[in-house]
Amino acid sequence: MTASPAPARVAVIGGGPAGLFAAERLRAAGIDVDLYEAKGSVGRKFLIAGKGGLNLTHSDPFEVFAARYGARCAAVGAWLRRFDADALRAWAGGFGIDTYVGTSGRVFPLDRKAAPLLRGWVRRLREQGVAFHVQHRWTGWTQSGELSFQTPAGERSIGADAVVLALGGGSWPQLGSDGAWVAVLRARGVDVAPLRPANCGFDLDWSPHFAQRHAGAPVKPVVVHWQDDDGTPRALQGECVATATGLEGSVVYALSALLRERIARDGHADLALDLAPGRSREDLQAALSRPRGRRTRAEQWRREAGIHGVKAGLIHEVLPREVLDDPLRVAAAIKRLPLRLLRARPLAEAISSAGGVRLEALDGGLMLRALPGVFVAGEMLDWEAPTGGYLLTACFASGAAAAQGALAWLRDRGTASDRGCRERPRDP
Repeated sequence: MTASPAPARVAVIGGGPAGLFAAERLRAAGIDVDLYEAKGSVGRKFLIAGKGGLNLTHSDPFEVFAARYGARCAAVGAWLRRFDADALRAWAGGFGIDTYVGTSGRVFPLDRKAAPLLRGWVRRLREQGVAFHVQHRWTGWTQSGELSFQTPAGERSIGADAVVLALGGGSWPQLGSDGAWVAVLRARGVDVAPLRPANCGFDLDWSPHFAQRHAGAPVKPVVVHWQDDDGTPRALQGECVATATGLEGSVVYALSALLRERIARDGHADLALDLAPGRSREDLQAALSRPRGRRTRAEQWRREAGIHGVKAGLIHEVLPREVLDDPLRVAAAIKRLPLRLLRARPLAEAISSAGGVRLEALDGGLMLRALPGVFVAGEMLDWEAPTGGYLLTACFASGAAAAQGALAWLRDRGTASDRGCRERPRDP
């Protein structure tokens, strides 16, 4: 009597949301799944990202949501059609995690915490049969084509019928996404765009006085003004934070791709801040023209224009001392404070990264054309998005797409290959 062939075995490498979700989808289809993570536990960046409140996704309508991915909106939109923001909220609901839409349209768990969701997710994956192997740092392939890992017990070689790589980008390397995979894939002929910071701060090289006095101060509310490449004026209201070297914060992150590319092209990027939204320049000029009597300049600015603290510091940083008592010049600066951004902050400090495996190096199932049977998901792909739930949603969606691609590839080859009967790898 002929024995039934063993199920196919897939190695998922990377324990972030994309890898975990790919593992979930593969295991649900009856595939044996081994998940390998370089750190001692999975989901570390997921936990840190949720420390101030887990922004799971966004309530934008689908077309608006997909447009957030810029030049990659068509490709990412295809992933989202398989698993979108509503599907992600329903998935979280399966763990008893109810969500709500905040005033900005962002979607959060009711308790705003990441840890309960991650704990429930990992527990369910273990119960479903996903085998977790932590402290396994992937280093590439052996000469015989097996996966190679560094472990506390030494080098380890492991076979698999297919592989899903979900190794993250290059931001927050202390949590595991250190970009070490770039050299490994390039050596195998995979086209990888350089990793660059996204959703990051920028340097303006403040004076020492400003940096010492105002670093860490929120600048809100503000309206940021800039021009598109064709000269079309644009504006975005939000808030930011002064750092020791420049600016960061949500309104800066939203423009980070544009600013980064402008700096690469021109050596700098120019913005203007409206420090008093809702008041006209004429109104401010009239208010600042009133006799101040025995009040100091700082007191006049605070009372008449609402400018004090870090906003006053910004005015002092930009305007020459000799014009600080000129109502026309000060009012103009309050409404359009010119700032020149010089550098993006280093990739290691960024919230996310741009660059990665170019989508043109993949087929429709997210399989590497240069490496049949190897699929890629998550932030290590060449796409980017602003904060607001878009990053996390696309990671989930790409994990689902990679799992679906791997399943289709395995079916085309037969559910179990000649390698599928090997003993399941065990941790030493």
